[in-house]
Formats: sequence, C-alpha cells, structure tokens
Amino acid sequence: MVVAAALLSEGRLLAAQRSYPADTAGRWELPGGRVEEGESEQHALSRECREELAVDVVPGVRLGPDVPLPDGGLLRVYLAVLADPAATPRALEHRAIRWVAREQLDALDWLDADRALLPDLRGGLG
Repeated sequence: MVVAAALLSEGRLLAAQRSYPADTAGRWELPGGRVEEGESEQHALSRECREELAVDVVPGVRLGPDVPLPDGGLLRVYLAVLADPAATPRALEHRAIRWVAREQLDALDWLDADRALLPDLRGGLG
C-alpha cells in the first residue's frame, strides 16, 4: 500500500515534482510513500511528509478510490493539512514543490495514478 497526502492550504494543493527514477523524473505527484509493516496508513502519511517535506501534517479523511499501481500495489490518498499553518514545506526528496489552485491542476504532467484522482482532487479544493 502506498499512501499520499492531498495537502491543502488556503484553497490550494501541494504538488511535488519527481527527481527520480529517470522515466518519471519531472512528472508531478502527491507527496507520500509506502506503508511499512506494522504502521498505520495515517502514521505512514505523517512520516512520509516529514521525510519529504520537513513538515508535520494532520491526516484527514480518504479522498477518492484506491488506484492500482503498475507494480501491483494500490495508491490511497488522504486529505491533510499542515499541523502548523505557518510551516513552509521544503522539497527534500523532490525536484520541486508548488501549491496549485483548482484551475491549475490540468496544467501539470501528473503521474498516471495521481492523474486518475484529479476529479476527486478538484472536489477537495471546492
């Protein structure tokens, strides 16, 4: 299971641009990663956001359906907010990060699994 954060702030969504591997570098995704054995999905989401963005988040409800991944796993997305609204996420493991508004979602070159969730992400942004 892979979990990802639909991290929302001031009506915008945080998108992260991959730096590797070569076949997906430059494409955009939601921050997140694999759930480790014995770890809850919410804990994994919080841990991944600390590792990738250097921020603490408060995971919320699930967003959209599970999305099948090419390796046979599943992507599960949760709404999330910054634990400290004044915190500034940093791209520790990505090439770049950016806050995007609802009308900017289609302009990004999303990974296929994340692109499948764009209708749900639009709904999450109001």
